[in-house]
Amino acid sequence: MGATLTRQLSAEGNDLTLIDSNPKVLESSEERYDVMVVQGNCASMEVLIQAGVKEADLLIAVAGADEINLLCCMTAHGLNTGIHTIARVRNPEYTDQIYEMSGMFGLSMAVNPEKQAAVEIARLLRYPGFLKRDTFAKGRVEIVELRIDEHSKLCNVALNDMNGIVKCKILVCAVLRNGMAVAPDGAFVLREGDRIFVTASADTLTVLLKNLGIITHKVKRVILCGGGRVSYYLAKQLQRGGINVQIIERDLDRCNHLAAILPDTCIIHGDASSQFLLESEGISDCDALVTMTGLDELNMIISLYGTSCGVPQVITKLGRMDNANILGNLALGSVISPKELCCNTIVRYVRAMKNQTGAALTVHTIADGQAEAMEFAVDGSTLHCGEPLKNLRLKKGVLVVCITKGARQEIPNGDSSFSHGDTLIIVTNGEKGIYQLNDIFE
Repeated sequence: MGATLTRQLSAEGNDLTLIDSNPKVLESSEERYDVMVVQGNCASMEVLIQAGVKEADLLIAVAGADEINLLCCMTAHGLNTGIHTIARVRNPEYTDQIYEMSGMFGLSMAVNPEKQAAVEIARLLRYPGFLKRDTFAKGRVEIVELRIDEHSKLCNVALNDMNGIVKCKILVCAVLRNGMAVAPDGAFVLREGDRIFVTASADTLTVLLKNLGIITHKVKRVILCGGGRVSYYLAKQLQRGGINVQIIERDLDRCNHLAAILPDTCIIHGDASSQFLLESEGISDCDALVTMTGLDELNMIISLYGTSCGVPQVITKLGRMDNANILGNLALGSVISPKELCCNTIVRYVRAMKNQTGAALTVHTIADGQAEAMEFAVDGSTLHCGEPLKNLRLKKGVLVVCITKGARQEIPNGDSSFSHGDTLIIVTNGEKGIYQLNDIFE
């Protein structure tokens, strides 16, 4: 996670100092990025002073142990009361404590990748049919991902001709074809294997699925492979919604622990990669399969098997997303990366700090990291209020995909305009830094 954050934050021009006890980790980062490095224990006062904590604006603690991260933030705050601090805290036992004692720990924000992943998976299970969903405008607008297969009503259809099929107001803001993101125009023809990113109001999504012939039924029974922290958080959420959950875990001690803390969940001791076990637990009859073992390769294999068994919804957790182009062509269903979700949250916080006024309200990475969707509020300093979009010169690679006017959402055309108090959702290819709304204009 530290490496991913280093890559993203250094690319955005932030001055970074990395602390790590492993010199090899520091060497590789120093060679690849323009960063300062300090070897040592990040919770040590002496090491933090050496790293320049007294002059720093922000400290991000993502060491392996929660306790080290908390001590690191406390020490940094003691040395510099004006510093912002973010700690990764993963142990469920600390959840309430962190919330109630954040001031004592000197914490600006705590992040929990596993809990964030569980929330994201639960949202996908509530709305089967989409590979990914990103929410804007307080839940009233979404950008959803769909795969075009050979049976899809949209296969070999030009975007200009889509309205007659979907019969609702949507906008295709990006297409992934052969691993490359494309900003399509009206003449763009969708092909089998494309992954499309569609902007629509939340109310329109049900109509979209219905008109595309994607049948979705309420999820009633879910099999979770792997009994880690994500499974724990997810099982608790799903049970509150009345969903029947089975967790398959190979470690007996972990099974006993899960049985104690999740008394209403069916815990199965066994190997989730065993075909016999999956069939005996009724994989063909379950509504959803979520693979969350500690091994990415194992998760992929189980997901592929689940897809071949006709499981209606498959979700695959991956720790590493380095080979996104390869993954896009595999039948893994929705792919969730706790690390990526968490890094996006932290990068959003850093951007808001750099640009306290006019910062993006919401930022989501889409199209395997090749594009960003951002939400901005239109205020008194915003240029071109009241002017039709067709008259504006936007930077290359920037597309306005939705305008929210109070409770009303508008998928814009050339005659649309925005005014003070509206919010805009824009999609950008990420090549030019967009930190505030006026950055979208030439």
